[in-house]
Amino acid sequence: MKIGVHVVEFDYPGGTSVIAPTLADTARAAEDAGVANLSVMDHYLQLGMWGTKAEDPMLEGYTTLGFLAAHSRSVELQLLVTGVTYRYPALLAKIVSTLDVLSGGRSVLGIGAAWYEREHRAYGVPFPPLAERFERLEETLRIVKQMWSDDNGPFEGKYYQLAETINSPQPLRKPHPPIMIGGSGEKKTLRLVAEHGDACNLLAAPDDHETVRHKLDVLRGHCDRAGTDFDRIRKTILYRDSFDADEFLRAMEGYARMGIEEVHVMPTGGNPTGFVFDLGTYVVPRLVDLAPSGR
Repeated sequence: MKIGVHVVEFDYPGGTSVIAPTLADTARAAEDAGVANLSVMDHYLQLGMWGTKAEDPMLEGYTTLGFLAAHSRSVELQLLVTGVTYRYPALLAKIVSTLDVLSGGRSVLGIGAAWYEREHRAYGVPFPPLAERFERLEETLRIVKQMWSDDNGPFEGKYYQLAETINSPQPLRKPHPPIMIGGSGEKKTLRLVAEHGDACNLLAAPDDHETVRHKLDVLRGHCDRAGTDFDRIRKTILYRDSFDADEFLRAMEGYARMGIEEVHVMPTGGNPTGFVFDLGTYVVPRLVDLAPSGR
């Protein structure tokens, strides 16, 4: 099983001036530790959880990934996940393409339907009803895939009309950067994973095995109806519990048995570099021996 590190806090001892060197050190530590994926959130405001508040530091996501790309060599880079409302679809495809080219083919598009209404209102960004956000998400997935193809023609949708879909340079990663769709909604989100995604990302805690197993069964059903290969989709989870290495590894044994291939964990407490170093020392060597079985 692979591990990813999802950085969610930027309020480090020493203030704003230490954010950049801390993230650079964290990226280098992730490489040394054998971390497969490095991600940050895509929000305008801090979320107000983990003891944080909206006024705490929050970096713009894709700018941060560009910085991390310059301080790493092999780790995948993504937002976990961007809200469909935050950027126009063609611009989003262009941004991810740029990250992919400049990182040497290491970008992943993580995307979802968006949910944090407060930051939309704060920044004057439209926040349509949930049903419309999902319709926009489906159109966005179609646009992104067209931008990453040989089709430079127009796109006519309900919400987006593009005269051209020129995207030069194209991403280095072929056939295109993987598309990870975040969320566990059974009727819409997992259907979109089956029809458009290369990876899913589900929330999980130590005792969520049966819930995650059920979600994977739902995804398999959507794949059967869509005529897509369930085994092709990378199954990932975002681990949302306080981190104890032994408890974590016991939980991952169960997730590996049901086919989970990658787990993303969140460093908290103001020292992401130290957290990643400990992952490399105590967790990664044992985690890599857990082979997803899909049973």
